[in-house]
Amino acid sequence: MRVFLSNFSHVFAALFPVINPPGMALLFIAMTRRASRDQRTLLAGRIAFFAFLVINVSYYVGTLLLNFFDISLPVLRVAGGFVLASSGWRLLNEARSGSETDLNVGGSSGDWGHMAFYPLTMPITTGPGTISVTIALGAILPKKIPVMLGALAASLTVSAAVYLCYRYADQIEGRLGKTGSEALSRLFAFILVCIGVQILWNGISELWGSMIPK
Repeated sequence: MRVFLSNFSHVFAALFPVINPPGMALLFIAMTRRASRDQRTLLAGRIAFFAFLVINVSYYVGTLLLNFFDISLPVLRVAGGFVLASSGWRLLNEARSGSETDLNVGGSSGDWGHMAFYPLTMPITTGPGTISVTIALGAILPKKIPVMLGALAASLTVSAAVYLCYRYADQIEGRLGKTGSEALSRLFAFILVCIGVQILWNGISELWGSMIPK
């Protein structure tokens, strides 16, 4: 039990700040503003489910998948960082426009189901930062049953937090008020751009470092 709790706290503490469900909830509500509450509830459940899958696939078989497709972590960071920064930039420009329409992230306003995985799960919720952290955890932590169960419980808890924050994102926005939610949406959009650029820069730095002979 001690090993289980230790690994649970270790994985949860590593994933929760990276995914940041409360912060991403404001992005979620900004990107789905024209959706009904029932549609957002359905989307929240799908995103939480997909996030749970992404985390566990990355943890248990992420390294094998990257090796199979001959993709390195730096390349994953470069591609994912670019997509993440682009999504944040579009959201930031939409927030500045001051319009009441939602961000065009792919598909029509009624095509919310097709947006659940891309871009709302990847790269918005569980992007390259989450995948990189999870793959690293899976590579360094021992493959013992208490350890693996702890990681599974942590991923389930984080996914549940994603669902609850996204499910009640409109209420969070309501408590903040229109001005406060708009300000925070802009702030988190800018932070999303910064995270994407940081991940992109880390990937480029690692690729550049691999080209320099030691």
